[in-house]
Amino acid sequence: MSLGVRWVAVRHAADHIHLVATLARQDGARPKTWNDFFRVREACQDAEARFGLRSTAPADRTAAKRPARSETEQAARRGWDEPPRVTLCREVSTAAAGARTEHEFFARLADAGVAVRKRYSTTAPDQVTGYAVGLPGHDGSDGEPLWYGGGRLSADLTLPRLHRRWGTSRTGAAEQSGAFRFTVSERNAIYEHAARQATNAAEHIRHCAHNDPARAADAAWAAADTLHVAARALRNPALRRAADGYGRAARAPHGRIPHRTNAGNQLRTAARLMALNGNITGESTLASAALIANLVGLAVAVAELRKAQQHAAQAAAARAAAEDLHAACVQSRSAVPGQSQAEARRPRRSAAAADVGSRDFPIPIRAALAASVGGGLPDSQPGLGSRTSRGPQPPKRAGPGR
Repeated sequence: MSLGVRWVAVRHAADHIHLVATLARQDGARPKTWNDFFRVREACQDAEARFGLRSTAPADRTAAKRPARSETEQAARRGWDEPPRVTLCREVSTAAAGARTEHEFFARLADAGVAVRKRYSTTAPDQVTGYAVGLPGHDGSDGEPLWYGGGRLSADLTLPRLHRRWGTSRTGAAEQSGAFRFTVSERNAIYEHAARQATNAAEHIRHCAHNDPARAADAAWAAADTLHVAARALRNPALRRAADGYGRAARAPHGRIPHRTNAGNQLRTAARLMALNGNITGESTLASAALIANLVGLAVAVAELRKAQQHAAQAAAARAAAEDLHAACVQSRSAVPGQSQAEARRPRRSAAAADVGSRDFPIPIRAALAASVGGGLPDSQPGLGSRTSRGPQPPKRAGPGR
């Protein structure tokens, strides 16, 4: 006879049951509840193996933190499209993708209309040790703003992990943020460059998937930056859904930070360039359509990587992102003006790995811009253009800021 806790199973529907257990054992001892969520997942997997059931994903801590029921109900009552936690997670992820230092990160959040509260060290008053974000108009019952720390939004959005992502120290030099005034050809060249880097990263991930999956982890993680910035720049709803859904596929299990690789660095550099480029106001081009098409291939490559690693939930997230990207690609191509006869006759070059890897950044760029995106670009070329005085406008956002 078992002297463990008493429990009961309640079947609410054909596809699931609810388990309820008392927190008192029959032998008088206290049950162990530490990390019980993960122990329950392990027990479920054990039952799946024992009874030949469909295998499900382990609790690898790659899932995003979901809004609480109170947050979801509050959003419904106030007519918001989504809970503030979801909006803030997207804004913080996009700002982190377009930044290279702490200073630029906070500047981008301010440009996006996000309220920021910094936490300073008690021993070094000038050192920021953490941060919290909020949305204007999202207040608690006491009238005070509701704040969300980076770690409450996602495990990889804490300030120490953002520093590791940027590869900079806390005392990194202050940088300018905002948009540069690019010409149409320069802007298209940035998107063509990002498209080539997406193809290059997809080939790198496929090459590593079966031989050395750990080498592909950084590129899979950096792809999230490219998706978030592209979604903000192109203002495509399907692309935004893809960026939001891809997050789980990007994260390494148990919150590990991947070792930086050249493929990942190139994707991050492309994301920063697109962030400097600012938003495209409803204009579709062949370059932006090609970028989205290549991002489809990148998401598919990540899905293959996660499948080879037997990470079912991450593979499913990457496949769902690929489907949303495909929808965005169809929409973008339908909006592109017809090609001229000269363009139609122009032969298309293949995107072989050797070809992609041999190309340098396609447009001249001055030293200040090269420093803004973190190196990897020629810094002895003449400038691209002057900086706009307005900078990027805050995006339209569902939630309290409406």
